[in-house]
Amino acid sequence: MSSEIMWMIIGMGVVTYLPRLLPFLLFKGAELPSFVQGVLQNVPYATLGALIFPGVLFIGEDIWFGLLGASAAFILAYLGVNVIFVVLGSIACLAVYSYLI
Repeated sequence: MSSEIMWMIIGMGVVTYLPRLLPFLLFKGAELPSFVQGVLQNVPYATLGALIFPGVLFIGEDIWFGLLGASAAFILAYLGVNVIFVVLGSIACLAVYSYLI
């Protein structure tokens, strides 16, 4: 592997790690306001919605497949389920739907 590629990989690692490290160092021991904590707790669900919505619209021939998966994810997220279980629940719902159709 050439030296230029190695430095590029190291640089990408540093650029990826710094945004994760800086808030940890800057806010160490500081208590965020409850409003900011509430907003940050909803970021994973907003991201999940942004990832699912285009897939629902462009699913292909069977629009019910996309609507069912999005509905399952929305219901699980609304109930406050952990994000990974929202994804797994939606996948399980679609697996059952695919098996039955």
